[in-house]
Amino acid sequence: MEKWAEQVGRIRVIGTGVMGRGIVQLAVTAGLEVELADARPDAVGEAIEHVGAMLGKLASKGKITEEAAESARGRLIAAEGPLAPAEGVDLVIEAVREDLEIKRTLFAELERVCGPDTVFATNTSSLSVTEIGAALTDPGRLLGLHFFNPVPLMRLVEVVPGARTAAWLPPAVTELVRGWGHEPVLARDAPGFLVNHAGRGLGTEALQILAEGIASPAEVDRVARDVLGLKLGPFELLDLTGLDVSHAVLESIWSGFHGEPRLRPSWLTRPRVAAGLFGRKNGEGFYSYVDGQQQVEPEPAPPEAPATPVWVDDERLGTLLSSAGIQVVHSAYPDTVLIVSPIGSSTVDAARAAGLPAERVVGVDPLGGYGKRLTLSVHPALDPAAGRTAWGALAATGLPVTVVRDGPAPIAQRLLASIVNTACFIAGQRLATPEDIDTAVRLGLGYPRGPLTWGDEAGADLVLRVLRGLVASTGDQRYRPSAWLTERVTLGLSLASTGTTPADLLS
Repeated sequence: MEKWAEQVGRIRVIGTGVMGRGIVQLAVTAGLEVELADARPDAVGEAIEHVGAMLGKLASKGKITEEAAESARGRLIAAEGPLAPAEGVDLVIEAVREDLEIKRTLFAELERVCGPDTVFATNTSSLSVTEIGAALTDPGRLLGLHFFNPVPLMRLVEVVPGARTAAWLPPAVTELVRGWGHEPVLARDAPGFLVNHAGRGLGTEALQILAEGIASPAEVDRVARDVLGLKLGPFELLDLTGLDVSHAVLESIWSGFHGEPRLRPSWLTRPRVAAGLFGRKNGEGFYSYVDGQQQVEPEPAPPEAPATPVWVDDERLGTLLSSAGIQVVHSAYPDTVLIVSPIGSSTVDAARAAGLPAERVVGVDPLGGYGKRLTLSVHPALDPAAGRTAWGALAATGLPVTVVRDGPAPIAQRLLASIVNTACFIAGQRLATPEDIDTAVRLGLGYPRGPLTWGDEAGADLVLRVLRGLVASTGDQRYRPSAWLTERVTLGLSLASTGTTPADLLS
């Protein structure tokens, strides 16, 4: 329907919880009349009072004028109930409990009280839009409109058409959402939609690293923040979201894709949920919390800088150590501590490939260019004295050093490769465009850049090398590279490019 977005003047929001209130605040600030409805009549008044107070806060901070806040309050309307007569309502947004039958029943009842031109939207974050719409006589009028919490601040909105959603509706709703000042992305009606699916790359691999005993949650988080530049490490994020919520999402997306290996959850989460280790919400998760403050053990103090020389296989690391006063030699003679910088392999495999004695070899991850943190890998055959010498030499640079167990590849490389590869699978399955994937992950997950752009910057060939090394060393198909990734490395294309498609030949 041409110019539908411009004609929308009144909407109804059903559900006055946190999400419903946020959607109401966003829409009323954008100039729409907004009806609030809830199964509990008293909840409507509370929600109107809350939204009014939030508008007042915005005015007091100078974000909007007092006149704008008062005008917005005047557009808040208490509906008699979710199924009140809906004459003049252009759009109904449902934000009720995440239960398929409740949502299906609600929309079927709404269809009887709303005119044929009223558009329906569900704010579901995990249920199938197609299954919700199957209860409607006209499923073409329904689509998913997934906002993120807190709605006024999280600018991302996933627009999710069901299998029978009318073709005109997604672009029309996209235009409407953009007019509200938010950033819409189009996602297929697949498990996890876009953001929750893309987010599995970081969380599942972090849990796998923990399950292998490579590092503690705090150590993984430090590497993720300092080397990858994430605002929150994966275990901090799991604690913030709540493991009870994240575990359910991990399981549902994995089962939704019929046991796809790259999405396989860790066995660690189920017993932790059973034990009530949810995270911040109840004070104990991967971290403990006292008065809401995360408790973290301080990093261990490193040894003193050694007087003995070290040998390195990466000139960049050698320059860094030399500038810190460490003697760096170019020959791996006896008694020299040897530092290798593996890419897509363990320290042990890197030492063996170079013909070096394992007892004197440690690994340091080169990802990130040794900029903010160094990660030291320790394998079982290492002479502890050599390990302490290497640790002291690295600490002399003034950078923090995380000491972890050797694994099939360094921690930061595994996390980044999983993030990028997951995004490549999404792109390869045409679940979203490359541009929308990058936008969704950047805005919805707070990553420093979109995963496809990130893969280009780190080097798509490096990511592919890491994944192939992980498959070779572990045999685990969770690491198999996406065809999207391998094609673009072979052809020299950007991961963020669709390249030439059959449609280009028809245009």
